[in-house]
Amino acid sequence: MSLYKIEREFFQNVTEHQREAMLTNFVLDDDGNIVIPYTHKGYTVNDLKIDYRKDVKAISMFSGAGGLDIGTQLAGVKVISSLDIFEDSVETLKMNKFFDHTIHEVGDITKIDGKHYEKLLKKENPEKLIIVGGPPCQPFSKAGYWVTNEKRNSNDDPRNMIVPYFKIISELQPDGFVLENVESILHPSNKTAVESIYENMKALGYHCSLLRVNAADYGIPQKRKRVFFLASKKEINATLVKTHGNEKECLANPDLLPYERVIDWIGKFDAVEFCEGEKLETEGKWEYELTCIPFGKNYIALSERENHPNPVFVAGKRYWSSLLKLHPFLPSWTIIASPGHWEGPFHWKNRRLNIRELAAIQTFPDDYAFFGSTYSQHKQIGNAVPPLLGKKVVEELCKWI
Repeated sequence: MSLYKIEREFFQNVTEHQREAMLTNFVLDDDGNIVIPYTHKGYTVNDLKIDYRKDVKAISMFSGAGGLDIGTQLAGVKVISSLDIFEDSVETLKMNKFFDHTIHEVGDITKIDGKHYEKLLKKENPEKLIIVGGPPCQPFSKAGYWVTNEKRNSNDDPRNMIVPYFKIISELQPDGFVLENVESILHPSNKTAVESIYENMKALGYHCSLLRVNAADYGIPQKRKRVFFLASKKEINATLVKTHGNEKECLANPDLLPYERVIDWIGKFDAVEFCEGEKLETEGKWEYELTCIPFGKNYIALSERENHPNPVFVAGKRYWSSLLKLHPFLPSWTIIASPGHWEGPFHWKNRRLNIRELAAIQTFPDDYAFFGSTYSQHKQIGNAVPPLLGKKVVEELCKWI
């Protein structure tokens, strides 16, 4: 157990009535600082010895920083090959001893075919093969909502990498595969694209289960909604059993654990040694306003809707993530790859999150290294599948292949 302190200076600009409400569940010391006992919940992998399954091996596509790959190996399935088009992501994978046995390649999936893997598969000779990947999701992102259906067709979008993903699957014929994407793919405007995914799976001889999940429901310290298509050559009825919930849900179901507190994952990393070389200060137009936001709130706290005495903003006129601030006792909101200047989540100490904090919120291991500039590392982390969520998904798929 460790103690974490939030000095009064970091919340003194919050209005009195909002501050009183905010401090209800906190313990204060004699100087008015918040003191929080916490237990660090991080883990390490680079010296971890895993007894990999003998019957199943995996190939990874769109590997990125390796979130889904880490999860796959934690599920006991060795990743024998990874592929990504971005050099920094591939260098990240190469930097980590956890993947020393994996062949890492920089490559464009549209320019390779199943023959590319013939020699490797002959050498590895897996009894069963799975493919894991999350094709880029730009055509299905929320930004697409603002474009009329006449102007956007996800099937024809050149950024839609699902088509070449299916091409590789059709040629390698794995026993099962994972296709991860953003929740927005299920928006009505993407109905044709989703129908196409199901049709392709059926045509290739696969049965499919769709998992629509919020990472926080499965012990991840982050509210992150994602969709997983799990496919198998056999009949499949995959499901993930919710393990965590909010206070009301836990009272109704004693089997549920409380949502993870983000402080237990990132408290350790609020130290100078984890911030070196990173520009975390918030400077500019809303620098002062950020200091006025209570923990767990966003710009709406400074609006008439929240009875602020001097409203700065009008509720509903900005992105919901604007000036969004973490609460130590709650899961984080979604970590995104390329946030705008005033898009959160911000740290409760009125700064940006450092790389280790971002990685911990995504449940990357504490000893996992990232390659590239701070911007590149942030992008890699924000695009990733949380490894501990990936572990649960791959474990479930393996029950059905």
